[in-house]
Amino acid sequence: MEKIVAIGLLTQRDLDVLGSGFKRVFPVEQDDSFADLIERLDAIGGPDASPPAAAKPER
Repeated sequence: MEKIVAIGLLTQRDLDVLGSGFKRVFPVEQDDSFADLIERLDAIGGPDASPPAAAKPER
């Protein structure tokens, strides 16, 4: 059994860019089951974004 090292939320465009080498895809129906998770992930921002206020170290 292989160890899972990442889980991604991708659009069809993302999959098109990754190409045919990306084989394990499990489509998820669009609903609000993950709305809270998506909202929290969106709040984190991208790699160049500043960390959210709650994640900043205290001085």
